Amino acid sequence: MFKKLLSKLSIHSVLIFVSLLSVFPFIWLISTSLKGVDENIFAYPPTIIPTDFTWENYVGVWHRVNFIGYFINSMVVAGFTVLLNLILSALAAYPLARMEFQGKKIVFFSVLATIMIPFQSIMLPVYLITIKLNLIDSVNNFMGYLGLILPFAVNAFGIFLMRQAFLKVPRELEEAAIIDGCNVFEMFVKVCVPMVKSSLAVLAIFTFIGSWGEFLWPSIVLTKDCMYTLPVGINNLQGLFSSNWRFIAAGSILATIPIVIFFLAMQKYFISGENEGAVKG
Repeated sequence: MFKKLLSKLSIHSVLIFVSLLSVFPFIWLISTSLKGVDENIFAYPPTIIPTDFTWENYVGVWHRVNFIGYFINSMVVAGFTVLLNLILSALAAYPLARMEFQGKKIVFFSVLATIMIPFQSIMLPVYLITIKLNLIDSVNNFMGYLGLILPFAVNAFGIFLMRQAFLKVPRELEEAAIIDGCNVFEMFVKVCVPMVKSSLAVLAIFTFIGSWGEFLWPSIVLTKDCMYTLPVGINNLQGLFSSNWRFIAAGSILATIPIVIFFLAMQKYFISGENEGAVKG
């Protein structure tokens, strides 16, 4: 009994320590964003609780950059990226999970293999294609949005996750739907999709977080300040020779709020959706 208790205590101690290490940068960011100009943010030993507490850094960020415009751009890009990922991943995953056709395994493993290819390695050809198709904001804002959204409209992880989820749907339900007169598309929309809502929520969370925090691609393809997303816009607070780290910290905290809200809204589906994606198939 004592050994079991000691084992649990050791495991929980390690988990708590790792959790504190993970959350400390976020706590430090909040602390920095609330420190006034008279307080040294690089003091040693560091102080977590501000002695010169102020909200002026958040007000300053709001007036220093076009925060609302950047926020709207990020919402448009992240929203449509999530929507396209859910639709296209589900449509691509369903035949891989439920239909039989020649070369099915080859197609699936070919899609799965692309997970190993980092975006940075294909960024140059994607950029050239984007330029050739005029999917840049120098043409107009709409094309600029397309240039940010389409390269991330679907990915191998989403297809794999949804395929694993569709494998869990009982075939008896599909057979019953066929008897009731449903065609393949109706069966997909009315029977299968409602059964994998948890996995769709997981995919939505991961896609939203990735799209919202994307910095590299927008910083390459965007040319107009009015089209900047939040990560690129907040980076404007960093000067060539000096940076206002208080403003940068405040802007970063404001930028994380939508992610937290989105995660909390989808949280009830998250754990069950992760388990669905773990099915072997």
